[in-house]
Amino acid sequence: MNKPIKCLISAGPTREWIDAVRFISNPSSGKMGFELAEAARKRGFEVTLVSGPVSMPCPEGIIYKTVETALEMRGVLVDLFPQSDLTIMSAAVSDHRPEFLGGKKIKKNEFPESLSLIPNPDILQELGSMKSLNQKLIGFAAESNDHIANGQKKLEAKNLDWIVVNDISNPKIGFESEMNQVILLSRKNEQFSFPLSSKKEIASAILNQVWK
Repeated sequence: MNKPIKCLISAGPTREWIDAVRFISNPSSGKMGFELAEAARKRGFEVTLVSGPVSMPCPEGIIYKTVETALEMRGVLVDLFPQSDLTIMSAAVSDHRPEFLGGKKIKKNEFPESLSLIPNPDILQELGSMKSLNQKLIGFAAESNDHIANGQKKLEAKNLDWIVVNDISNPKIGFESEMNQVILLSRKNEQFSFPLSSKKEIASAILNQVWK
């Protein structure tokens, strides 16, 4: 009996804490990643979903790991990646974290006028440097201009097999939307455009191309 394909998926935002009650984040809902996880499960894959803070329950039949910060997400993904056949990085990981100001709420009149930001590790690039020949790594690129050119640069720089390019300037396919419209690029210079569809349909279409 063949072993199931091991599929690792990241989803959702991260939260980067300033103090006990304030954080930096982004409006990612995690919906695209959750739909990818469900589509992979339906194909018989052994799916592990690593998600930042979201409001959705995990689909049944999926190994679910929750994280909050970019550093926590990196730790889990780097640990799981070597065993994964297919990894899809759809999480919107914060590029920076603020210098943590302490474990209590800072009073308004004591809050600094500016925050020092520290770069977070580039998880996708790190996984790309770890990738073996029998692994596939798929990234996402949220772009507002020069979508294909920027997506292609990211694909090459981070040693990806495929990249899914989103146009975040389109109000019909925002983070909270149930719809999406993407361009899929491969390291073999293939390009597939998926028209405006539900995220469930987009997830299935992506998997049909990246794992044949």
